[in-house]
Amino acid sequence: MMSSTRTSSPAPWHRRPELLAAGAATVTVVLWASAFVSIRSAGEAYSPGALALGRLLAGALTLGAICLVRREGLPPRSAWRGIAISGLLWFGFYMVALNWGEQQVDAGTAALVVNVGPILIALLGARLLGDALPPRLLAGMAVSFAGAVTVGLSMSGEGGSSLLGVVLCLLAAVAYAGGVVAQKPALAHASALQVTTFGCLVGAVLCLPFTGQLVAEAADAPVSATLNMVYLGVFPTALAFTTWAYALARTTAGRMGATTYAVPALVVLMSWLALGEVPGLLTLAGGALCLAGVAVSRSRRRPAAPSEHIEPATAPRREDAGRL
Repeated sequence: MMSSTRTSSPAPWHRRPELLAAGAATVTVVLWASAFVSIRSAGEAYSPGALALGRLLAGALTLGAICLVRREGLPPRSAWRGIAISGLLWFGFYMVALNWGEQQVDAGTAALVVNVGPILIALLGARLLGDALPPRLLAGMAVSFAGAVTVGLSMSGEGGSSLLGVVLCLLAAVAYAGGVVAQKPALAHASALQVTTFGCLVGAVLCLPFTGQLVAEAADAPVSATLNMVYLGVFPTALAFTTWAYALARTTAGRMGATTYAVPALVVLMSWLALGEVPGLLTLAGGALCLAGVAVSRSRRRPAAPSEHIEPATAPRREDAGRL
């Protein structure tokens, strides 16, 4: 009796990896949401390519310093393919395309197109990585996507949309999804810090052609814009991408992609607190949908409780039945 009682309640440390991964994902989502506020300031003084390069350089320097302190070596050869692809697609191409695309379209269009990314992650993960697509994940992503579009439409101004902007946002979403799916296998061979550091370096090398723009614009940019660019590199890039990789190594790509649907809701809250932009009822409703969808997508069906069968005292026990 005592042994069955102990095994029925799992020890607290059994959930420790799951809780750490959830905490890492939360850090990522919060910092990525804060990036939208900083991009508004930095984007007024820096062009898309220069902003991406400055952000990646700040991130690479930060990550490189941490690697030196921790004495992290080079990733194994088996991880380099995924690191290179994620660095080219996600750290490099995605950041430039997104910065450029969001200058061409209004917020509603950007929300509609860019938030296709998590859906593509789930589909590519199922196709290339063999990830499962449980109904709760699909239902939660559908709810969150509707919420993200609602937030974007409610916060849109009178800006128009261009075909170029739509194409750039769509390419950014595809690059984001491809980068995440390529990063997942690399995390089986290298640490989250290694994958993030060298992926960031690959992205920075890809953006080196924008060096001239970065130097010229930095000379005329206000200090606040430059500080926001550095913030983007240190926190939403170096720290948040590392915590993302840590969490991604411990769950499926689809579930991690669905988690990012909490970002629009947090952007609404941060814009309210930091910029004094009071959200309307439609915006709040969209944010609530985003959070509800994330909760549904990350929920799991509870295992059925084992039924306790109490045999009558007069009935012979199973181990004794063979002896009778």
